[in-house]
Amino acid sequence: QVQLVESGGGSVQSGGSLRLSCAASGFTYTSACMGWFRQAPAKEREGVARMVTSGGFTYYADSVKDRFTISLDNAKNTAALQMNSLKPEDTAMYYCASHPNYCGGNWRVFSYWGQGTQVTVSS
Repeated sequence: QVQLVESGGGSVQSGGSLRLSCAASGFTYTSACMGWFRQAPAKEREGVARMVTSGGFTYYADSVKDRFTISLDNAKNTAALQMNSLKPEDTAMYYCASHPNYCGGNWRVFSYWGQGTQVTVSS
């Protein structure tokens, strides 16, 4: 019933920007955690940014802080990740994920996942 669908990935040059979007459906939560994770080849999946849907808590990985911005549009039931000043190190598959009451960094705990969208940054 719950579905998350990412879009907006692509290939850009270093220093470029991309905006990822996650469309959610089937949720009945008044407050939950929405997050973005990424996984590069041969590397562990890592948390990029996440926040509670009711506000009050936002987290960014040190590697993306001041470059990426997570935002939620509750009216449209979407989450976005604005990525600026992209670096080759940002190249990865990006996933949108959600959990009703957990908003930590362990991706294995998250309940729902999108299919992923590829981001490739060339040097």
